[in-house]
Amino acid sequence: MLPWVVRRTRLPLLSLRCVDCPSESATTGAGRFRVNANGKLLHVWLLVRCVSCDRTSKLAVHERVPVRAIDPATLDGYHDNDQELVASRLLDPLIARRNRFSLDWTGAWELHTPQARLDERWPVRVEVGFDDPVPVRPERLIAQGLGFSRNEVLRRIKCDVPPRRTRSAGFTFTVMAVD
Repeated sequence: MLPWVVRRTRLPLLSLRCVDCPSESATTGAGRFRVNANGKLLHVWLLVRCVSCDRTSKLAVHERVPVRAIDPATLDGYHDNDQELVASRLLDPLIARRNRFSLDWTGAWELHTPQARLDERWPVRVEVGFDDPVPVRPERLIAQGLGFSRNEVLRRIKCDVPPRRTRSAGFTFTVMAVD
């Protein structure tokens, strides 16, 4: 069985409408949090910038949360602008739903495949794993990894998931010999 891994190369862009210009894309840039205390309550925002006009906007991570409700290590991560914390909050579907944005993964991931010759033994079983929840269509991923056309993928691949339905979790497939 050959292991393939889909890895993130950078943080994805956000599909988020800018209030100043007609752009619908934003980036986290350097990945900064803003922490504001109001008495014993905290507000934590993730700062994002429009890719066109550079306007800064805030995405709510925590709103009016008691200071003691946040783990001290996490709070230190917010103050230190920890990049792993930025990535985890950006990839959190609850934060995306609350702030009404989606992620644009175009060009933000790559496929790592081992160097193996496919003409040595048939059929070949491949297991695909995801380090981050990158949404891709299995047929496009397999076509890129094997250098096949998408029609050839549909002919020669036996997959345990629908090949034309977007996935962000691991799956396996078998490459059949040429007819």
